Amino acid sequence: MEISIDTSTAWGGTALSQDGNLLAELTWRPGQNHISELFPNIERLLQTAKSEIKSLSAVFVAIGPGSFNGLRAGISAAKGLAFSLKIPLVGISTFEAEALPFAFSGLPLCPIHDAGRGEIAAALYRHTGRWQRLKEEYLTTVESLCAEISTKTLFCGEIPPAAVDQILTSLGENAVIPGWEQRLRRPGYIAYLGWQRLKSGEADSIATLQPIYLRQPPITQRKKKY
Repeated sequence: MEISIDTSTAWGGTALSQDGNLLAELTWRPGQNHISELFPNIERLLQTAKSEIKSLSAVFVAIGPGSFNGLRAGISAAKGLAFSLKIPLVGISTFEAEALPFAFSGLPLCPIHDAGRGEIAAALYRHTGRWQRLKEEYLTTVESLCAEISTKTLFCGEIPPAAVDQILTSLGENAVIPGWEQRLRRPGYIAYLGWQRLKSGEADSIATLQPIYLRQPPITQRKKKY
């Protein structure tokens, strides 16, 4: 049985699966409280599934893009579980998990998050017989992104409301944006993607797996003492 962990943004989630098939999942909104709420919710999920932590055989974790503190909490927890239980660890792009449920559309899929400072984070995927990442995660602006789009594209992820309006105004019929309830990220998607990678022998190293930070967090220097 595998466990999936997602603390990429203000939304948190965890799921249990068997060979990638979803058994149970839990999604909540911890805000900045990922560290204090993650393990109680993992325990709750295990109790719901009438299982124990020692039954886990792999850990799948969302690696971003996302918030610095959120990603650090989830990836640290995932590494701790994988190390203590001696089980495989697989990191999954948060954007890939958000694009996955729309793969059936055949359209280019562009997940978007607010990155602050007037910027957004974006990537580009498509499924045409096989799953492809057309453009890796990067920082841009809504204006620049719209200037790059020349064909009908489906936008997903935690898109800021102002960006939704701007994209629709700029791109017209070339923009497809499902409602927010359809764009809500589910840990079950991470379970599916994690199992596909694990089957292919693509487990990650506990020592080297890193979150996707598109902008390094500010570091406050200690004041000199005189």
